[in-house]
Amino acid sequence: MKKTLLITAIIALLGASYYGYQSYIGHEQASTNTPVAALSSESIFKARLPDLAGVRQPLAQWRGKVLVVNFWATWCPPCRQEIPEFIQLQKQFGGQGLQFVGIALDEKAKIQSYVDEVGINYPILVGDLEAVALSQASGNRMGGLPYTVIIDQQGKIIATELGGLNKQKLSAIIEPLLQNH
Repeated sequence: MKKTLLITAIIALLGASYYGYQSYIGHEQASTNTPVAALSSESIFKARLPDLAGVRQPLAQWRGKVLVVNFWATWCPPCRQEIPEFIQLQKQFGGQGLQFVGIALDEKAKIQSYVDEVGINYPILVGDLEAVALSQASGNRMGGLPYTVIIDQQGKIIATELGGLNKQKLSAIIEPLLQNH
């Protein structure tokens, strides 16, 4: 039953991800339909999702950092395109208080293979229906991928992005936050 629900959720995300990808291709911002000021990070900090070893990790362990939470999947082209830039940013700014956390909505074996292939240097959590709900509670009304939430050191959601993010745009958001710390 749980696997059937997960498969159904993934199929639904495929359709929504297509929308996000088309938006990315056209260099248009896809709206989340929720103003950032109306969003709360509490659902993120209350969440506990399994890592690749199956150990449930509380996202609250990263409270107090500039936190970039990225919902993604291995089958999502814009997800695969943005992750190498996230790796670079984590390497560049990790020592200054930046923390990326990837929440992958995919099968654990496929996630591990991709993590090993590209050398992801930040925590990866394995998503399920709970992660889909977390994404939606964080403003992703369309349920598309990739979806990124940027949270400042005080726990305030500063920005969200449905569709692929590039290093330049993300740097423009996170660098001022790191300088204010």
